[in-house]
Amino acid sequence: MADSQQTDPAPKWWSRPEGTGTADGPPAGVPAPRPGTGEGPGGGADGPAATAEAGTAPDAAAGAGSPEPGVRYDPWGDRPLQIVDRGARDRGFRLWQVAAVGAAAALLAGAIGGYVGVLAERSSSTRLELPQAAVADKGRAPESVAGIAATALPGVVTLHVRGEKGGGTGTGFVLDPQGHILTNHHVVAGAKEIAVTFSTGESVTAELVGRDSGYDLAVVKVAGVRGLRPLSLGNSENVKVGDPVVAIGAPFDLSNTVTAGIISATGRPVTAGGDKGDGSDISYVDALQTDAPINPGNSGGPLLDARAHVVGINSAIRGADKDDPTRQGGSIGLGFAIPINQGKRVAEELIATGRATHPVIGVTLDMDYTGDGARVGDKGEDGKPSVVADGPAARAGIRAGDVITKVDGQRVRGGDELIVKIRAHRPGDRLTLTVERAGRDRTLEVVLGSANGS
Repeated sequence: MADSQQTDPAPKWWSRPEGTGTADGPPAGVPAPRPGTGEGPGGGADGPAATAEAGTAPDAAAGAGSPEPGVRYDPWGDRPLQIVDRGARDRGFRLWQVAAVGAAAALLAGAIGGYVGVLAERSSSTRLELPQAAVADKGRAPESVAGIAATALPGVVTLHVRGEKGGGTGTGFVLDPQGHILTNHHVVAGAKEIAVTFSTGESVTAELVGRDSGYDLAVVKVAGVRGLRPLSLGNSENVKVGDPVVAIGAPFDLSNTVTAGIISATGRPVTAGGDKGDGSDISYVDALQTDAPINPGNSGGPLLDARAHVVGINSAIRGADKDDPTRQGGSIGLGFAIPINQGKRVAEELIATGRATHPVIGVTLDMDYTGDGARVGDKGEDGKPSVVADGPAARAGIRAGDVITKVDGQRVRGGDELIVKIRAHRPGDRLTLTVERAGRDRTLEVVLGSANGS
C-alpha cells in the first residue's frame, strides 16, 4: 500500500479486528479523515451510524464467522490485514547456476554408479577374463626350428657320468634301435657309472661300448628301452657356409635345450684335449664351425640341418683368452662340431670292434717348426727314422726335412692342420700332397695307411 490514505470505498469483506479503535476517533498521531470523503465519524452514508454500530458492538463483530456488511477495515488498527511488499519475487536460478547444479548432479550420480558397479562386480560370481588369442594350430613347418626340434628331441639324451674324480654332464643321440648312443670321448672318459636320461624323463644305466680320444668320440649302449627314436644321419659333404642349423643339448644340465644358428665355416682345424701332456689324448677335428650357442653340457649333442638330419657332433667351443679381463666363460658364438661323415665311420668301428682306426702317412712331424706348412722331422721317436720304412710316405717319395704345404690343394699352415686334414679321410684314401724341397715344390700322391686309435 502507498503512504496516502485510502479514499475509495473499502471492499465489503474487510473487517476491523477486535480492539483496533476507540469511540473517540482514530489513534493518536493519525490524521483525521478529509472532509467530504464519507470516512470516519459523521461522514458519508456510513457516518455516525456505522461508527456507532462498530463502536457499540465490537464483540459481535469480532466473534462473527464473517465480517458484517458495511464495516470498514481500519488500517491503523493493532493487527491490520496487510500484504507486505518485499520487492519482486525471485524468478528462479540463473542459467549458469542450473548448469553447475546439473554438472554436480551428474558427477555425483557417476561416482555413485561407479562405486555401485565395483561393489556389484566384486560381489558377483563371474570370473574376470582378459582378452586373449584363441588356441591356434600347434603344428609347425618341418623345416622350422620348432619342427626340427619336435622331430629330433625324442632321439636326444642327457648323460650323467660319475667317476673317481667327480661327475659331469653331457649329451648324446640314439644311433639305432639296438640302443647305441653316440657322444664325445671327453664326456665319458674315466666314467665308472653312466646314466642316460631321455626327453621323456625316463632314466636308465648305460655301458661303454668303445671310445677314441683322437676323434673325441665314444659309443655307449642302453638295454631294455622300447620305442627308441634314432636320429637320421645327414652328409657333412653337403653342408655349405650359411646353412641354418639347430643344436640340441644339456648346457649346465639344462636338458633338451634347443639353440639355432648357421654354419659359420667348414674345415676348421681344431685340436682339443691334451690334458695328459704326452699328446696321446689330443683330438684332431676338421670341424664345422657354427654360431648356434653351445655351452658346457652340449658336448656330444647333435647339430642338425633344416631336414632334422645330423650333420655334426657338437664337441668344442672357443672362449675368450684367459688373459682377457672381459673373458666370457660361456658361448661367444664360436662352436665346433665333428662332421657326421667322420663320426659315422668312427661309430661303426667302435660298435664293431670297440676301437677306431686312424689314417696315417707314416712320418714323424717336427711340431716345433714355425714356418708355413708341416715339416717332416729329421728323426723319429727313440732315434728311429722320421719316415717309416715302406710306409705310405716312403712309397710316395717323401723325405726327412720336406715341408708339406698343401693337401688336395688346400693350404696347410702347421703340423696340427696336416694331421686334421689326414684324419678327415679313411684309411686307403688317396691324397695329393704339395711338398717343398730345396726351394722347389713337388706334387706327390700318397695312399693313406691305417693305425689303431687309443
